[in-house]
Amino acid sequence: MPSFAFRPRLLDATRGYDRERFVRDLGAGLTVGIVALPLAMAFAIASGLKPEAGLWTAIIAGFLISALGGSNVQIGGPAGAFIVIVYGIVERYGLANLLISTACAGVILFMLGLLRLGRMVRFVPVSIVIGFTNGIAVLIASSQIKDWLGLDIARMPADFFAQLQVIGQNLDSFNPFAFALGAACVLGLYVWPRLWGLRSPIRSALDLPGMQRAALVGARLPGPIVALVTLSLAAWFFKLPVETIGTRFGSIPQGLPAFALPAFSWETVKLLVTPTITIALLGAIESLLCARVTDQLSTLPRHDPNQELMAQGIANMVVPFFGGMPATGTVARTVTNVRSGGTTPVAGIIHAATLAAVVLLAAPLALHVPLSVMAGILLFVAFNMGEWREFARLKFYSTHYRVLMLGTFFLTVVFDLTVAVQVGLVLACALFIRKMSGLFRVELVSADGAAMRYKLYGSLFFGAVAKVDEVVQAVESGPDAPAVVLDAMQLVHLDTSGLDSLRQLHKAVLLRGGTLVFENLQPQPEEVIERSGFGGDLRCI
Repeated sequence: MPSFAFRPRLLDATRGYDRERFVRDLGAGLTVGIVALPLAMAFAIASGLKPEAGLWTAIIAGFLISALGGSNVQIGGPAGAFIVIVYGIVERYGLANLLISTACAGVILFMLGLLRLGRMVRFVPVSIVIGFTNGIAVLIASSQIKDWLGLDIARMPADFFAQLQVIGQNLDSFNPFAFALGAACVLGLYVWPRLWGLRSPIRSALDLPGMQRAALVGARLPGPIVALVTLSLAAWFFKLPVETIGTRFGSIPQGLPAFALPAFSWETVKLLVTPTITIALLGAIESLLCARVTDQLSTLPRHDPNQELMAQGIANMVVPFFGGMPATGTVARTVTNVRSGGTTPVAGIIHAATLAAVVLLAAPLALHVPLSVMAGILLFVAFNMGEWREFARLKFYSTHYRVLMLGTFFLTVVFDLTVAVQVGLVLACALFIRKMSGLFRVELVSADGAAMRYKLYGSLFFGAVAKVDEVVQAVESGPDAPAVVLDAMQLVHLDTSGLDSLRQLHKAVLLRGGTLVFENLQPQPEEVIERSGFGGDLRCI
């Protein structure tokens, strides 16, 4: 077992920490905290939970992931990718079992980091990652249609096609005011950052003496906060008949969350194996992919995947005791942190403190936020989450890539993420084996009455052994006492199945009274042959 190593990046990142770096981390932390506020509530609501579940997850998990993680700038909290998973678990197993699944997933994540398996996540093909990311984006969007249209539906099912059916059956309750607010939110989120671009007429008009500060403030204000505040004020001022956080969930507690132990039993844990593995798998993939994206955006030291997984595990073990939901690294908030100047985990800690201050001091204001505005924010998140250009570029990729990506996408939408990733990985392995087996060749060089010469190319493994059977058949149908010479100069790999096929060839040669000879064996095949004791029966040149 690898030696235990637990060293948060915070310890190294704050060496030589000065006032200038603190000011940069402070600005980034405040900005990310403001950005995280509407997203945390929206993710919780879309997952079938109360908004405070998302807020306190962002606060507690965000603090722990930053303080204990292996990245300088990773921001943790509830993520859009978990919406579909959490909603399905709550629908099928209930809230209490979601908390148990989250805690157990935290244990799995911690053990993955402890055993130094963080880099294993890179073995997941990018086609599978894109497929389930796009599938999750579609599911998030479909789950928000109800609130965007203001439909009177008591409970939405978790299944995609069932959702569409229920929505179609309740279109008569369409609320034009809710639809208008949601559409205005999406449009505003798209337009807002473009208003402050270098070529924007508004930016040009404000680029005058004395107006630079206004332009700077406008450019730094997060779009979700602007949409949330302005549209909530509009709905309140005009008394629009739309559902709000207050009308659906009641008040948001202003105090600290109560510590509570969920009812735990091994029998329950056994029933929750699938959702637990789903949460752990998605959390690991999401957080480490996010960290890899961050490494490419900044010049800071690269993340430690094992430390990051251990921090994610601790965060997910803790948040269920405060009624939280699964947490992981989040791309949008992490990128915001980098672009806002964050350099150390201190920025993530400040982001958590900012959220806590807002919740403790201004929670009652959230009661007036229309749910259609939250739906608009999530629709925009879903649109940005998906890598839709990859569908148009499929024609440039191999059939292997297209099958994996489209298969994972449709399985995610039709079934769930667990099935999609499991089938996708099995399919990836099968296609990889098929491709690698095609690279192995047995080439006949010459054949006369005395000897048959062959050249071996590639890797002789379990997926390619059928090609050796052709040589066995040629020996069995050929003359007696043949000398079979195998030139292994281009044979780079040999596994036990390949070794067994060579034994079968040797047996066929012996039955004809001949000799099997190897030429130019490379180190790896030679080691396998000698270690098995097969080398003593052969002639090797």
